[in-house]
Amino acid sequence: MLNRRNITMKKSEKGPAEARSEPRTILDRYRSVEFSISKADPIFQFRVRDISPSGMGILVGSGSRALEYLKVGQVCHMKYNPENQNNSPEELETEIRHITLIKEGRYKGQYLVGLLIKTG
Repeated sequence: MLNRRNITMKKSEKGPAEARSEPRTILDRYRSVEFSISKADPIFQFRVRDISPSGMGILVGSGSRALEYLKVGQVCHMKYNPENQNNSPEELETEIRHITLIKEGRYKGQYLVGLLIKTG
């Protein structure tokens, strides 16, 4: 489930239009994301993950202090570090879409945090 895919979803006659604001290729562009809620708080860094056909996110360990700072619906500026080290990081406004405990499988006990990059 947590592998890289390039998926292009098209509007169908019976289904809704694509709801994501970022193209699927974002996972090809960014390796990790860094954020801090305020200057007084620590900086957290996580690998960007392809979490489903409809979104991206990060895996956060159950003991991570990052969980104390992240709230569903919160919008914050996150620095996305490029896959290609010759490119510069980009700071993008990002919404926390969900925080879900993984109950089974390889990542059991970790939290999947869904991210949505906001567009202008």
